[in-house]
Amino acid sequence: MQFLNLQELIKTSYSSRQYLLSLPVSIQMQLHEQNDFIHTQFELRRNAEYLINSKYNMPL
Repeated sequence: MQFLNLQELIKTSYSSRQYLLSLPVSIQMQLHEQNDFIHTQFELRRNAEYLINSKYNMPL
């Protein structure tokens, strides 16, 4: 199911809200910045995975 944005997704989908809240706060904040571009749980998980991987795979 597709939603208008991340806010609508997490208001409507309990599992999406739980997933978002399970993430580190810094990742949650970055996902909220992408609010208008996240419409499905798949997009939420894909974007979170990308942010997590880029955070932990940054060069020193």
